[in-house]
Amino acid sequence: MSTVCQKCDYVAILEESSVGCTPNRLKVLKIVGDSPSPLSASEIYTTLRRSGSINRVTLYRILDIFVDGKIVDRISAGDRSFRYGLAANKNHPRHPHFYCTLCGSMECLNPESLPVDIQSFQKTFPSLIEKMEIRLDGICKNCLRRGKIEESRSDEAARRK
Repeated sequence: MSTVCQKCDYVAILEESSVGCTPNRLKVLKIVGDSPSPLSASEIYTTLRRSGSINRVTLYRILDIFVDGKIVDRISAGDRSFRYGLAANKNHPRHPHFYCTLCGSMECLNPESLPVDIQSFQKTFPSLIEKMEIRLDGICKNCLRRGKIEESRSDEAARRK
């Protein structure tokens, strides 16, 4: 699933939130929103560096502000790091993710691929759910195609010896 949000008006998203629109915030949101998959802070920083200067501290502050403002989701990856993706909005539905345990890539899945009826669940679970994150871990098609699974198993067998 490509989640590049072609219908999202990033200026409007920032202006309608309590966050406010600044040039650096707009740059960061465009990078996150235009990406077909969630990005690490390092990937966002690398992209920002190509178009001008912004320091890492500023980037992390902006990402924290976006997460707190529910503009961007902080998505846990299988390698104990985080990726950042556009939060659900009227043009961008909530969706699950797939994390490759070999190469570390993360991709967005179709929202209908794993339907979750949170309202029905909420009726039987007497707590307030503030965030839901669905991530499937496995081996991506690119690693399977390249035969990395066999390499990984060979490396694992060698470590056991």
